[in-house]
Amino acid sequence: MSTINETRPADALRAGDRQADERASSTKPLGGIAGWMDDRLGGAKGVSFLAKKVFPDHWSFMLGEIAMYSMIVCLLTGAFLTFWFVPSATQVVYDGSYVPLQGVTMSDAYRSTLAISFDIRGGLLIRQIHHWAALIFVVSVFVHMARVFFTGAFRKPREINWVFGTILSLLACVEGFAGYSLPDDLLSGTGIRAMNGFMQSAPIIGSYMSYFIFGGAFPGEAIIPRLYSAHVLLIPAILVGLFTAHILLVFLHKHTQFPGPGRTNKNVVGYPLLPVYIAKAGGFFFIVFGVIALISAVVTINPIWAYGPYDPSPITAGSQPDWYMGFADGALRLLPGFLEFVSWGNFTWSMNIFPGSLVLLPVMWTIIGAYPFVESWVTGDKREHHLLDRPRNAPTRTAIGIAGISMYVVLFLAAGNDLMAIKLHLSINDITQTLRVLFFVAPPVAFWITKRICLSLQRADRQKVLHGRETGTIWRYADGRFEEVHAPLTPEERWVLVQHESREPLQLTSAKDANGVDSPIARKEQLRAKFSNFYFRDRVAPPTPSELEAAHHEHDHGSAPDGAHEAIEAAGAGRERETIKADKQLD
Repeated sequence: MSTINETRPADALRAGDRQADERASSTKPLGGIAGWMDDRLGGAKGVSFLAKKVFPDHWSFMLGEIAMYSMIVCLLTGAFLTFWFVPSATQVVYDGSYVPLQGVTMSDAYRSTLAISFDIRGGLLIRQIHHWAALIFVVSVFVHMARVFFTGAFRKPREINWVFGTILSLLACVEGFAGYSLPDDLLSGTGIRAMNGFMQSAPIIGSYMSYFIFGGAFPGEAIIPRLYSAHVLLIPAILVGLFTAHILLVFLHKHTQFPGPGRTNKNVVGYPLLPVYIAKAGGFFFIVFGVIALISAVVTINPIWAYGPYDPSPITAGSQPDWYMGFADGALRLLPGFLEFVSWGNFTWSMNIFPGSLVLLPVMWTIIGAYPFVESWVTGDKREHHLLDRPRNAPTRTAIGIAGISMYVVLFLAAGNDLMAIKLHLSINDITQTLRVLFFVAPPVAFWITKRICLSLQRADRQKVLHGRETGTIWRYADGRFEEVHAPLTPEERWVLVQHESREPLQLTSAKDANGVDSPIARKEQLRAKFSNFYFRDRVAPPTPSELEAAHHEHDHGSAPDGAHEAIEAAGAGRERETIKADKQLD
């Protein structure tokens, strides 16, 4: 009989394994609470991935951060306000601290807002911080979208993120409208009354929509609680969800970066999230919060006590919506009255209201959200892009964006046509007619001017690459000629100006194949070729290496006046630059 088990028990056989496990546990990278959490949640790999994520360093990337930080400020201050705000339209008699309104009948929502402003310690400051942060949130989202659009950051693989951002911007406007409608003061009540009219302008279903949302005839008592639920629960939940998805996609796709030395579509040049970027981002959050708090402390916004409770009788034409909804109000003012007509005897079609109130916003945001897919189809470009475009190098896209902004500005100005007429002593009819004409004239004019400017800047960049930068030094020769001395660009400066692609428009193809049979996709391809010609017909190609070599060869064979080299070196003092002879080409 074997005696192995007697001399070496089974427990002893596993002793080496237990020692190995203990050594592995002792060498884990995380200890203490972090190690305890990692043992149970396994998040160390994810945290390590995020910590090593590199972010480029450019001021324009802070626009998205401002939007995120201002949204956080809105959430924090909004949570504070919910402790005292009463979302009720029940009529009460005010007996609070604000003497001019004592004894006045008002809704409980308006009374609680007055109490927050005058009776709650710090309540007015928090209210103003909440309102200012909301305005900054909306404007930063819009400006961030403009930066993404003009630099082409929406291209593959970021089309979905662009759609998320588009929905975010629309929800931000809706959230802002719901928020400033809650106090039930005269101004916000006027906005709700206008919203009711907008819904009723919808053909066939308008009155049903109004009764459903208001819980009966306007104003009812259901609209404020429903707006409150949407403002503090529904829309913020969607905003936070979309914002989280937006940030996660940024981490997944890598961050875009502007062209520069060493920057390619396969890398990101910048700082890691930990410890550099997180420290900068944390400091920037407190800067944003501090600026919002400073503005809120010294600049009054939405003084509801000056407006009084909502009452339809004292409404004046001077009431204006917040700026981000101004373009919709302007569209209503520009629509001519003759668009309203009656059919079938007594059925009224309010086409003088319906397009500007209920159609404009979804159509406008749908066009914005669909643009990346339209441009991708026109260009046929299916590659991934992590390097941004300089706006001048995409002149058609830049011109389209400016044309859209010009249309928005016209609508925004139209929202104040009554105030302009009063303050400037002009005819409101003349102002309205002028803005109607500008709505159709301004976009194409802005498009043409912007595209010409972009092409001119491209030509200037081309000349700078071929002939160097202007030094401002003028030399006079013995024979009386005058010439400016040019200095060459550094390789890093030159690379930024020549790295972009210059696309040629697609060629129109025949509608028939070699056998004379109609092609099933001919019309689609011809339409695509026409759009491509619209995008890329006017272009300025960057200098090729052979052109650059020829330009340098020409400079090398010229003769510079005495002292030219020293003058160029002095003009570029503090920067390492090679010197060349004076540019001899006379334009």
